[in-house]
Amino acid sequence: MDQDALDIEDSKQYVTFTNGDRHYGVEIMRVREIRQWSPTSELPNQPHYTRGVLNIRGEVIPVHDLRARFGGAFTDATESHVILIVNIGDQNVGILVDAVSDIVNVAASEIRPVPQGAQDGGGDAIMGLVSKNDIMIALIDIGRLFPNCLAAA
Repeated sequence: MDQDALDIEDSKQYVTFTNGDRHYGVEIMRVREIRQWSPTSELPNQPHYTRGVLNIRGEVIPVHDLRARFGGAFTDATESHVILIVNIGDQNVGILVDAVSDIVNVAASEIRPVPQGAQDGGGDAIMGLVSKNDIMIALIDIGRLFPNCLAAA
């Protein structure tokens, strides 16, 4: 089998999105839907990066601010921001991001490790880096990014 055939068999698709000037990707099979930002209802004692919850077709979904999860300030959300609804374990979770960019195919051989010391708050959830069209994309393991969601599942 040639290398191109191996790469196709060993590749995954990722939904890519931006937060500021940073580019991220999450495995497409985890993404349930993409929604325009809408205000959330805050709950007491929620994690510092949680915006609140949304009722989407009868399901109460927590919405987390990716910028805050990675140690930044809360996003000043506007109608141009989007919420990625992703599946973690048995739970759907919303992730507030600036914009969805693209869907990319990534072969396992293209993924590079994250350099030591290049990670900050939540950085252990970055499972690797890939360069596409001169853009460095950090691939997120959402189960590690929001481990409380797995524990609840």
